[in-house]
Amino acid sequence: MANPKVNDEVVERNVRLTGEIIKYVLNNPKMLEVLPEKFELVLLPEDDPEVRMLNLDLLDKYGSEGKPIVFARINTHEMTSKWKPNIFVPVAA
Repeated sequence: MANPKVNDEVVERNVRLTGEIIKYVLNNPKMLEVLPEKFELVLLPEDDPEVRMLNLDLLDKYGSEGKPIVFARINTHEMTSKWKPNIFVPVAA
């Protein structure tokens, strides 16, 4: 399942998306009030399957180190000044 060699361009897109999520959270600090105190963020871009698979592979390989997992579903084509990621925390039943 894991990619033996990750394309540098895929990693660069992943880093860029991470920066956008951080910028969004810093501009919307109330979001931190509803998220777990310490969590592992997993970006799942809907329109970039390579980045999505990289992040799922990383989660599978390294786990969340006991932290709650927070998923952020993103459509990179919708990233504008009014852009809002779909961030959710899975809850065990």
